[in-house]
Amino acid sequence: MSQVVISGIQQIGIGVTDVKKSWQWYRKYFGMDIRAFEDAAVAHYMLPYTGGKPRERYAALTLNLQGGGGFEIWQYTQRTPQPAKQKIQLGDLGIFCAKIRTRNIQNTYKYFKSESLDLMSEIMIDPRGVSHFYMRDPNGNIFDIIEQEPSWFKNENKLTGGTYGVTIGCTDLERSISFYKNILGYDQVMYKSEGVYPDLQGLPLKEGKYKRAILTHSQSRTGAFSELFGSSEIEIFESKNKEKNKIFEDRFWGDLGFIHLCFDINGMDTLRKQCEDEGSPFTVDSSSAQNGASFDMGEAAGFFSYIEDPDGALIEFVETHKVPIIKKLGLNLNLKTRGTSKALPKWMIKAFSFNRVKD
Repeated sequence: MSQVVISGIQQIGIGVTDVKKSWQWYRKYFGMDIRAFEDAAVAHYMLPYTGGKPRERYAALTLNLQGGGGFEIWQYTQRTPQPAKQKIQLGDLGIFCAKIRTRNIQNTYKYFKSESLDLMSEIMIDPRGVSHFYMRDPNGNIFDIIEQEPSWFKNENKLTGGTYGVTIGCTDLERSISFYKNILGYDQVMYKSEGVYPDLQGLPLKEGKYKRAILTHSQSRTGAFSELFGSSEIEIFESKNKEKNKIFEDRFWGDLGFIHLCFDINGMDTLRKQCEDEGSPFTVDSSSAQNGASFDMGEAAGFFSYIEDPDGALIEFVETHKVPIIKKLGLNLNLKTRGTSKALPKWMIKAFSFNRVKD
C-alpha cells in the first residue's frame, strides 16, 4: 500500500440557504474568489447523514489564493435546510467556528468595523500571545480571525487568507487530542490548560471552566496542494458544564452551519486501514462504493470518504484526481500520475487565478 500524504485542510463545508448570496459575501470579506468547482448534483453516498435518502444539492468549492483552505458552500435544492434546535455555545459537540488567517489584524478589524460587520469581540490575545477576534457572518456562523505570519502562498493585497483551522467542542479533551494526533498528524500541543479565558468574551459560553488545547503539526505538510493550504491548527474545548448539545443533533449533513472539515489526501486505501486500526472506520467511502473508480463531480473527480471524530464531528478526506486549472479553456490537471508527496509548481496553482469570480 502507498503511504498516506495529508496536504492540509482543503476546505470547511458550510451549509447555507443561498449559495450565490453567501459566496458573494465570502468573496468580499474573506477573499474566496477562486472557483475550484461549482455544480448541481445528487448526494448519493451520504445516506448515513441525509435521512437515508439521496438529496439534491448545489455547491461551490471556493479558494483564496493567498493561502489556506477553502469553503465548500453547500445548499439543499429540494428541502429547507434546518438550523440548530438550540443556541450553539462554545463546548457544544461539533465544529463551533472556523479560523481565518490574516497578516494584519489591526487593519482587518478596522475594515470589518467600518463595514458594520457583526464583530463579537475586540482584538484579544489568546493564551499563546496570538492576536485574534471573533465575528459572525450573515448566516450566524462564527469565525475566529487570527493573525498568522508564516505559511502564506501569495500576496494579492487581500486582508485575509483562507481557512486556518477550526474550533471544536468535545466530551473528553485527551481523547480528542489523541484522535487528531494519530489520524490527522496534529502532534504538537501548543497550549493546554483549564480555566476561564478573557479572550473568549463575546462568545456564547457555558457556565464554569473549560479545558482548552491548541494543536498543530510539527512536520510541514506535503503533497500536491500543500504549499497553497499551508499550516493549520485545531482548537479543542471541553466544557466542565455537564450540559452539552450536539450541534447537528437531529439534523442532516448539509443543514445550516459548519457541516464538515475536509483534508486533501493521497493514499485512500492506506488511510482506510489506518482509520479502522484507530477505531474510526470510514462511514462513507466513494472508492469502495464505485469499485475503485473516481467519483465524478462534474468539473472535478476523485475519491472521498468520511469519518467521525470521537464526538461525531464529520471529517472528510478527498483524494483529488482531476481539477480544472483554466475552466474557460477546458484545461484540467490530472493528479493520478503524479508522485504522492510532490508539491505542484507554484505557477500551476497560480493558474487557478483564471477561474477568479469578480463582482
